[in-house]
Amino acid sequence: MGGGLSGLYAAYLLEKKGIDYVLLEARHRIGGRIQSVASNGSKPLLGMKTSVDRFDLGPSWFWPDFQQQLSQLVEELELERFAQFEDGDMMVERSVNEAPIRTRSYVNSPTSMRLLGGMSALTDALYQRLDPKRVLTGHKVRQLRKTEQTIELNIELNSELDFEANNQDDSKETTWSASHVLLAMPPRLVEHNIEFIPALPQDLVKKWRATATWMAPHAKYFAVYDTSFWREQGLSGSANSARGPLTEIHDATAPGGHAALFGFFGIPPHVRQSVSVDELKRYCRAQLVRLFGVQAETPVADFFKDWSQDPFTATTIDAKSDGQHATTPPSKATTGLWQDHLVGIASEWSRQFPGYVAGAIEAASLGVQALPEEITK
Repeated sequence: MGGGLSGLYAAYLLEKKGIDYVLLEARHRIGGRIQSVASNGSKPLLGMKTSVDRFDLGPSWFWPDFQQQLSQLVEELELERFAQFEDGDMMVERSVNEAPIRTRSYVNSPTSMRLLGGMSALTDALYQRLDPKRVLTGHKVRQLRKTEQTIELNIELNSELDFEANNQDDSKETTWSASHVLLAMPPRLVEHNIEFIPALPQDLVKKWRATATWMAPHAKYFAVYDTSFWREQGLSGSANSARGPLTEIHDATAPGGHAALFGFFGIPPHVRQSVSVDELKRYCRAQLVRLFGVQAETPVADFFKDWSQDPFTATTIDAKSDGQHATTPPSKATTGLWQDHLVGIASEWSRQFPGYVAGAIEAASLGVQALPEEITK
């Protein structure tokens, strides 16, 4: 359940083992919290060729030196990686009453790496290696009922038109049966959105509810340009700001694509929600002008993504959290009917990299390995 990276990678492993599966995704796209948008704002279609000119509204970076399992997968899928641009000075805004200052930049170690075509190149490549008939979007799981022989999944079906209009009146329901379920969803979202019959152990429910969902309280802004004019000024495109609205800014340009800057919002979700998207974008452009000059005022395109407003990522609890990476909760029940039939494989269940892209790969791999021998033979 869940068509983000962990669900796609689990399906990829099952496909290679010849194990029967179906991947159910509530959204009408794959990728989950990995979402890359084209420079013209167009929505990618399932199975379409990956463009290099895309920008990550979700995660952007990985670190091959210590996230080796993810790095090996990138090589296996023959994806092209490149280093985050960090050459040149950075800009700093210390307060509302002080002008921005230019200072020597620092280089991250180990180097932050990106994928050509955005992080969605990874989820696209996995999807292209799956049987598309086994990947079902617009399928929202409402209830899991455990019987002695099987698990019954009650699923709400929504057309893309109903989904975009947030209209549930015309939704239909169906029921599926499975012997095992891999939960490729954040623990808190599972606890909030899915009814379990019989109920999961209460101590497990409490731990899942207490696990913060990575990305859920965050928002990003992108400004796309024809040229990387800041590089011509000897600037790296990096900036830190105590004034905002963006607190951390980076160069988002990819080889062969449009130039771009992006930043993370420092203002909390409830404040962002009190301001229109157009107004937030104006504030962001004004900040980029302060930092990088008048050329920043007229991007050819700009994008805003508030993950706290995404119902398939955030709950009301997440919107009030501080966004810190979660400690790893138990991934399954150890007693009762659900024991050995249900396991969490989303990134939050990773022990080494909870919340990171590499965490989704680790958790999915461990989840597939934990399946009973009679299934995996």
